[in-house]
Amino acid sequence: MSKPAENLPDFSVERDGSSARVLLRGAWTIAASRALERAAQKLAAAANGAQSAELDFAGVTRLDTAGAWLIDKARQQMAAAGVAARFAGASAGDAILLREAAYAPPQPERAGRENPLTALLVALGGWTVGMGEEILRGVSFLGELAFNAVRVVARPKAMRPTSMVFHLENFALRAVPIIATINFLVGCIVAQQGIFQLRRFGASTYAIDMVGVLVLRELGVLLTAIMIAGRSGSAITAELGSMKMREEVDALRVMGISPMEALVLPRLMALVLALPMLTVIGDFAALFGGMVTSYFYNGVSPQVFAERLQLAIGMNTYLVGLIKAPFMALVIGMIAAIEGFKVEGSAESLGRRVTASVVNSIFMVIFLDGLFAIFFASINY
Repeated sequence: MSKPAENLPDFSVERDGSSARVLLRGAWTIAASRALERAAQKLAAAANGAQSAELDFAGVTRLDTAGAWLIDKARQQMAAAGVAARFAGASAGDAILLREAAYAPPQPERAGRENPLTALLVALGGWTVGMGEEILRGVSFLGELAFNAVRVVARPKAMRPTSMVFHLENFALRAVPIIATINFLVGCIVAQQGIFQLRRFGASTYAIDMVGVLVLRELGVLLTAIMIAGRSGSAITAELGSMKMREEVDALRVMGISPMEALVLPRLMALVLALPMLTVIGDFAALFGGMVTSYFYNGVSPQVFAERLQLAIGMNTYLVGLIKAPFMALVIGMIAAIEGFKVEGSAESLGRRVTASVVNSIFMVIFLDGLFAIFFASINY
């Protein structure tokens, strides 16, 4: 049922030279919200052109907080337009309401001045806490992984050889072209720079020694691990993350199947087997690239290159890279699986976790390589 027109908020304007008298009437309450808002908007422009205005409340039958707030807002808008507006004829109750419900424009938030050193320490503290949580999560994940691995070894029927062979094909066989190409090019670059730099000292043939030691101990396994982190690690995170988004992981738990046993272990075992094999292929590709470059830039025949290489390296040089490979594969697989299980129910979350997986894996691979370098140097191996 609509309200009578006489109860709706309204006003009229009486002008006397440069002053205006605005006669308010009706009920200025929230009950007539649409009419109240329209009247308040018109009220702000009612005294345009005048120097002063008087808002007369003699005809107001009822006033509430919403009406008082809108009327005071109109008065302040008049003042902003250069019209000196004031209230008149308000009852004691209306005067109190107008004072307490006065319109206050929102103030922009002022950014507090922050000490750069304090901000740096806070950021460092947050990063440290986050790293601690990630380490704890990784240790917990490793413990669960070890438990499931022991359980699978105790129950050979629980192993999934078909799944492992499938992932081994994806991680190893299909990665051979890109791994061989990258390592070949890096071998060419290292040999070329070694020849150019050592030629100034009349020792360009020592570039063969440098290529052999650098590739077999460091570059071969490091480049291969980085490529696997970007290629296979991201694939593991994307696969597990997609399963988490589609609630397939929860479905496995409901059926009594451990996601660690069914999803993570086959991928991790395939990765641990694939990385050493790819490292061997990468080593040979890099050495072949060094041999080609030495032939074209220094005139060293393949036979002389092979003989020089035999004198420069030993079995320990070759084994250092192979020893690192399974540990790097384990780290890549663990990080990829952890990030995959962190995925929430959105594609944006999946993208963030895949990116985090690749970045963290590459960082940890390089960090692990540094630890192994320190360890092998300390035991003189």
